[in-house]
Amino acid sequence: MLGEGGCGCVYEGTRCKDGLKVAVKCSKKMPAMPYIRVPGHPKRLPIEIGLMLMANEGPSVSQIIKLLDWEDDTEHYVMVMECPVPCVDLFSFVEHRGSLDEGMARNIMRQVTDAAKTCCDRGVFHRDIKLENILVNQDTMEVKLIDFGCGAIMKKSAFKVFHGTRPYCPPEFNLKGRYHAKPTTVWTLGFLLYEMLCGECPTSYDRHMITVNLWTRPGLSKECCRMICDCLQPDPQKRLSLDTMHLHDWFKVTE
Repeated sequence: MLGEGGCGCVYEGTRCKDGLKVAVKCSKKMPAMPYIRVPGHPKRLPIEIGLMLMANEGPSVSQIIKLLDWEDDTEHYVMVMECPVPCVDLFSFVEHRGSLDEGMARNIMRQVTDAAKTCCDRGVFHRDIKLENILVNQDTMEVKLIDFGCGAIMKKSAFKVFHGTRPYCPPEFNLKGRYHAKPTTVWTLGFLLYEMLCGECPTSYDRHMITVNLWTRPGLSKECCRMICDCLQPDPQKRLSLDTMHLHDWFKVTE
């Protein structure tokens, strides 16, 4: 078994026709589980399958896990996905190494940002970008975004129900009970970056210093500290734009 969640388990497997190593996720259908329609498929599909099909639609993006096959049964649905080897989730990677150096964090962050933006461009709001949902190949440092189980279809209007991991919840939901897809994605990416560099979640003092754009950390460049402040502004309108995130000065630093 590779992993276990609230509604299902992920197993390691081998595809019979060619010996390819795969990950097989079997999920139990819950009573109120949402379904969506995906172009090219006559039936409505469990939302996790549908979102993965949408995220994989178009030119291949290596930073998004590939859905190879799926089956929708009465009580369960099964997804067969690529299983990169050797890989660990980013949580285990950071836990083992401690806080990451800035160059390594930049490499990972650039890839995750590309994956998140591609998902949004293809109509998918992942909604649960976190350390545990990113795989890292320790040989190549390539990453893959996984687990679309908390996701939703993109929309311009606000979401009013939070799905995801509570520490990553954007402050606008706690204040107003609503949040939008792209600003929330930027918030979770900033939170992820902070965890990679600092090895912990931001404290209330850190959040205050970030809000007033005075946050610094010994050993981090001014561009990096600026990046964190730009992503973790509590006012979503003051946050960095997801569409231009890749143009930030921090990504232009060469080592």
